[in-house]
This record gives sequence, structure tokens and C-alpha cells, in this order.
Amino acid sequence: MNRTRTLRVDRIACTGEGLCAELLPELIGLDEWGYPIVRDRTVPERLRGHARRAVAACPRLALHTDA
Repeated sequence: MNRTRTLRVDRIACTGEGLCAELLPELIGLDEWGYPIVRDRTVPERLRGHARRAVAACPRLALHTDA
């Protein structure tokens, strides 16, 4: 079964480190203060590994995916 995977940011936990945007620029940009903006919550199959790595690298554990 090929389930749709999604990405989300816990805006309360996030401190705007910007690491997620560096690791996953295809899906995450930064606003003018350095906080992430998820361009597309759906994680394509080809980016699922990258999404998992970005989630694991988040220093505040604010990035989440079910990918």
C-alpha cells in the first residue's frame, strides 16, 4: 500500500534554527525571521528518506512526518 506521507512543523517548539530548510529545501523554505514554511505538506516518494533525516536532525524536535 502506497500511503500519502505528510510533513508538519510544531510552531510552538520551533526556534527557527533553519536546519530543516537546509536539509529539505525542496519542501521547506524560511520566512524573514528564519522560521520554516512548509511549501507542500505531501512528501513525494523520492524525498521520504530526506524528510526522515530532516526530522531526526531537528534540534527542537519540531519537525514531524509520518514518512
